[in-house]
Amino acid sequence: MKFVADPRPSGGLELWLLRHGATEWSRNGRHTGSTDLPLLAAGEAEARALAPSLQGVPFLAVATSPLQRARRTCELAGLAEGAQVWDDLREWDYGDYEGITTAEIRRSQSDWTIWSHGCPAGEDDAAVQHRCERVIARALALADQAGDTSCRIALFAHGHILRSLAATWLGLGARGGRLFVLGTGAISVLGYEREQRALLRWNVTVH
Repeated sequence: MKFVADPRPSGGLELWLLRHGATEWSRNGRHTGSTDLPLLAAGEAEARALAPSLQGVPFLAVATSPLQRARRTCELAGLAEGAQVWDDLREWDYGDYEGITTAEIRRSQSDWTIWSHGCPAGEDDAAVQHRCERVIARALALADQAGDTSCRIALFAHGHILRSLAATWLGLGARGGRLFVLGTGAISVLGYEREQRALLRWNVTVH
């Protein structure tokens, strides 16, 4: 299945959110923040499957997390040329919970979620929301500088940060990311319905 873009953006800036392909830890539910894991072969296949849907789409800019799983997804999807690295697109800092699963954390804290409790020695939702706000401001500034408020910007990053970014765009705050499920190698689009920020597509997989 090919994701088909509308001929023109939705009357304002569109942010195309692209989650990286599968890694070993994303497959087994281990929280993967700063650990710089490569894509699995299946993850590379997911990344390549994005290319037909992105080919020919006129992106004003392409940005990626500095972590290799996002940069490699960008490359295999065909958008590496001219792509910028934005540090604010890094995954959540899981601190002491890096590399372990939610089930393991809940053995000692039964009601834990990343959205409500954050991560000791890492980030909480307030810190992540600040990063999301900076990403949105940067994208809006690029559109303004280009003199084209009806444009598209592609962002390659990670599950929790992209969910937080979508929620922040919609005015829910980063904690609102708990309401969205996002698979590896998925495309989502944020934009506008008239002047209102809106969710145009979510968690569309093409592989």
